[in-house]
Amino acid sequence: MPDGELTVKRRSLPVAAALVATAALLTTACGGGSGGSKGNDGIAGSGTGDKAASASPSGGDATDRPEISLPHDLTDTFEGWKTGDAVHDAILGDVARRVDVTNYAITQGDAGLPALSFYYGGGALADAKDWVESVVKDGYTITGTNRYYNAKVDVFDSSSAGVVYCEDQGRAYAKDRKSNKVYRTEITEKSYVLYTTRLEKNKQGVWQTTKLTSQRGHKSCTP
Repeated sequence: MPDGELTVKRRSLPVAAALVATAALLTTACGGGSGGSKGNDGIAGSGTGDKAASASPSGGDATDRPEISLPHDLTDTFEGWKTGDAVHDAILGDVARRVDVTNYAITQGDAGLPALSFYYGGGALADAKDWVESVVKDGYTITGTNRYYNAKVDVFDSSSAGVVYCEDQGRAYAKDRKSNKVYRTEITEKSYVLYTTRLEKNKQGVWQTTKLTSQRGHKSCTP
């Protein structure tokens, strides 16, 4: 798969190591895709149960956005997600909500969740649905805490931008949907993932993710 294309189906659950040992579920992380993703180091398109459990930023405009409440055993935290720049904060806000929506769809076992099409656009939407479907089919959901940090925004023009950010999956795990068994794993460099995304602002003012790649163990994300 060419650099810059969405890799949603290859998104590894925050528990990759455990599932490698117990089931062939995964490969890369939170919003990842099909085929051999190369994991861009640059920004795609650039030249170079309760609501309190989710720490995603609130909406910055008048557009009605889907209400998403993550299960009580799953938390998404977004460190340094506020920059003080209105445009950057609006972009990061929709990135965070896209993350929440993807994780919520997995916990609910619902690849047809309408909120997915709210935050994904183009081929990225089909890949996101395929990813959620594949995780659910394999019998897993997610639990624990996903930490997102080191976000950097590059605004290309009034309707397109790129964002790179990191995820710490060290305290998030796969859980068997039927038995509720949690697959806990050791924290290694593979617990940290770099994401490279491209976003397009639609007519409703929502910054939709149209391309996304991920690279596990990238040095810019590891402690």
